[in-house]
Amino acid sequence: MSALPSTLVPGSGPTTSFNISRWALEHPALTRYLLLVLMVLGLVAYFQLGQDEDPPFTFRAMVVRAYWPGATAQQIADQVTDKLEKTLQEVPYADKIRSYSKPGETLILFQVKDSSPPKEMAQIWYTVRKKVSDMRGTLPGGVVGPFFNDEFGDVYGSIYSLSSDGFTYEELKEQADRVRQRLLKVKDVNKVEIFGAQDEKVFIEISQKRLAQLGLDFNTVLAQIGQQNAVESAGVITAPTDSLQVRVGGQFNSIDDLKVFPIRANGASFKLGDIATIRRAYVDPP
Repeated sequence: MSALPSTLVPGSGPTTSFNISRWALEHPALTRYLLLVLMVLGLVAYFQLGQDEDPPFTFRAMVVRAYWPGATAQQIADQVTDKLEKTLQEVPYADKIRSYSKPGETLILFQVKDSSPPKEMAQIWYTVRKKVSDMRGTLPGGVVGPFFNDEFGDVYGSIYSLSSDGFTYEELKEQADRVRQRLLKVKDVNKVEIFGAQDEKVFIEISQKRLAQLGLDFNTVLAQIGQQNAVESAGVITAPTDSLQVRVGGQFNSIDDLKVFPIRANGASFKLGDIATIRRAYVDPP
């Protein structure tokens, strides 16, 4: 059996694709122009690149914390955490809500969607505070808070340490406050916080044995101290040209004032300094 003769038809072969190298060689002037334009655009773009050491970043999370002293973890979960979660679900762009309940405390981590506009984050956090404030009356009477923290994602660029010999913690804290005020005046400084400051308090220590010997009740002593140191308005005196505030004096201004304060009970009077040890110290544990 013989093979059939083949016939080649002109123009029926494979088509050639666009060759950019050949086109560039055939149009040298236009090629040089395009290269020059690309070089200029590249230089302009290079000098406009972002050069922030800490580029802005939108943190889309908030911590909501509340305390209920004496409550069990189950009571916290049922009467505090559950109500807060339902309120947070109504916030625009709400995404994830994670809660942790333990005796006397609840912690809720609230996250919004990644698609939420960065410019609206301040309004979203305001909405959270407003909605929780509106439902605050539905929480049990002994609940403290809730408290909000939407700045825990801050990153500090510089950390400075202050140390000294011969100065008390309070004097060191005062100096740190002065440094903070000066740093806030530096250009581009946004926030300055002080860590590790020791809080000073006045401690009044009374032994139970001493109270029993004098027939005193500890709550009675606390109530009398609180009444003496209360800040209350006594009214206003209205004059033809001015109004004068009337205030009750007698608040404690020093440890010596506390020592001579009279404690009255069972028809007798005792100086607080005679039945208690009064000292100024720092919070323990530090």
